[in-house]
Amino acid sequence: MSAKLRRRIVAGLAVFVAAVCVGAALGAGGNDDQGKYLVRAVFDNASFVIPGEDVKVAGVVVGSIDSLSVDDHNRAVVVLRIDDPAFKPFHKDATCRIGLQSLIGEQFVECDPTQVRGGDQAPAPTLPAIKRGQPGAGQHLVPVSQTETPVGVDLLNDIMRVPQQQRLPLIINELGAGLSGNGQALNAAIKRASPVLKQADQLVATLASQNKMLGRLVDQSDAILAPMAKRRKDIGAFVKQAGGAATATAKQGDALEASFARFPAFLKQLGPAVDRLGAFADQATPAIQNLSSEAASVNASVARLGPLAQKALPTFKSLGKVADEGRTVFPKLKPHADQINALATALQPAARDLAALSTSFDNSGGIEALLRLFYFYTGAVNGEDASGHYTRASVVVNPCIDRYAGPKSGSLCQAEFVKSTDAASSDTSTARANASSTLLGYLLGDGKK
Repeated sequence: MSAKLRRRIVAGLAVFVAAVCVGAALGAGGNDDQGKYLVRAVFDNASFVIPGEDVKVAGVVVGSIDSLSVDDHNRAVVVLRIDDPAFKPFHKDATCRIGLQSLIGEQFVECDPTQVRGGDQAPAPTLPAIKRGQPGAGQHLVPVSQTETPVGVDLLNDIMRVPQQQRLPLIINELGAGLSGNGQALNAAIKRASPVLKQADQLVATLASQNKMLGRLVDQSDAILAPMAKRRKDIGAFVKQAGGAATATAKQGDALEASFARFPAFLKQLGPAVDRLGAFADQATPAIQNLSSEAASVNASVARLGPLAQKALPTFKSLGKVADEGRTVFPKLKPHADQINALATALQPAARDLAALSTSFDNSGGIEALLRLFYFYTGAVNGEDASGHYTRASVVVNPCIDRYAGPKSGSLCQAEFVKSTDAASSDTSTARANASSTLLGYLLGDGKK
């Protein structure tokens, strides 16, 4: 084999390997970029859109335009690369539209990954990936029915210039017949090209589905507005006062801003309190239900409180009079109370000492010793004979116990603090001597009275 032939064989093998690699790349359908989330959006028109421009969601840049192509229906295919993971994945109700980036003609694509749903409605399913073997395999398709291509303001202004101004009538006149055969497609293209018409169509469809509710709303509005019309002066005054309140509120804007700044911390502190309040409400529900079942009895009791209150009025009036008297009496008592307070303050040391003395006396058994003293002393002063104990001393109770300043008629006692005759004195002395000897003998234990 010659060298020239070998070079041809090697060159042929290299071309074959390169062709296989290119075919494998093409067979991957553009999904050779692993880890990229690509959205395949189809537009009727994507003029002035170029790769690298921004892709936005709610005004925030989330990616860029990856590539452009044309499908079999001569529609623009814009492949969007979504880099921000917060906006992945797109859902089946996703929409995209082309917008003007700047005055020099730059465009961008703005998308809504999903539509807002109210209440408990579940979100739409996610966009599935295009199957292998189809154009754009691995990408996520947003159909042309969910895209919009608004007409740019520069194109509208360009119509007013020559020669575009002369071409427009020619287009309308010459192409009218061709467009008449594609009315439905033209209508769909116009609706997709004008977001206002599309939104208006959705609005009309929503209103049509709610026509009965709108009718009830009109009827109920008449019933509501009739009383409000009678109170239009009050409503006007309310609006006026609301304007004044809004003005006053605007003047306190800084304070309101500071209050709103503290509001999150307040809500954070309020959370546990609300939880405890909810638990209290759960626990109080049975009691409130029981109270509700006794509502009739409670109402009757409240109704009977009226006569009771009427009967209690004189009492409260008299208490008021007592209170009025107290306003006079208590100020007069205050100096005495101050003196008592001062005395109590002065007696505090003595009271503490007395308390310590009595406590020590009690703890050392002083009370028991004193009782034993009384007991043994009683046994010591009393006598004892064959029959048992007897009392040596007694209290003489006779008419002479009482003392008088002078002679008292009818008294049996002759002991008087007055001058008497000698005979009376002698008799009195004799009687006193006999009484003394009798008492002395009794005390000495003679047992004789």
